[in-house]
Amino acid sequence: MSTAPRQSDLKPEGVKHSAVEDALGLLTGTFVVSLGLFLLQSVGAVTGGTAGLALLVSYAVDLPFGWLFALVNAPFFVLALWKKGWDFTLRTGLAIALVSLFSTLQAAMLGGVTVPTVYGVLAGNVLAGVGLLIVFRHRASIGGFNVVALLAQERLGWRAGYVQMALDTAVVLLALTVVEPVTVLVSAGGAALLNLVLALNHRPGRYLGY
Repeated sequence: MSTAPRQSDLKPEGVKHSAVEDALGLLTGTFVVSLGLFLLQSVGAVTGGTAGLALLVSYAVDLPFGWLFALVNAPFFVLALWKKGWDFTLRTGLAIALVSLFSTLQAAMLGGVTVPTVYGVLAGNVLAGVGLLIVFRHRASIGGFNVVALLAQERLGWRAGYVQMALDTAVVLLALTVVEPVTVLVSAGGAALLNLVLALNHRPGRYLGY
């Protein structure tokens, strides 16, 4: 006589996101990321990844952050296409374009906001981290180091947040060339917070949707 499997023995299967869910997810995630980056830029801070590189360059040259963000991420398309295929690459390209567009929108709508540096750094990184989680869970990234971190997680089993944290450290250290040391120190704490959000919430095998 066969015995029905216990509820604890049943493994839940992932439920695929619909096209509408993916579209809304990317819109929501990139909007939240752009808002976080706007807060960072408003206090003259930096963060890790290509977003941090774009912020650094924006402090040195008179070009909109949205354009710089797209330019900095351009070389990573080759890596994404080579390792992740067209679907992921096109989604990532769309996400980058949306972050660039929303960054321009944030600047136009909010203008020159004034917030304390520590608040701007912490709130900006938390928002960017939450936005990245949403983007990741809809099979995309915002380019750059996100692609490298996701590849390391999928191929090597390393947590994306920890990989990104190591890469971000190098970028934050570069900020010492253009940003005051105190602001860099606060920025380093903020970047660590962003990656902690990713490490705690984006683990291999935990999220079953795709």
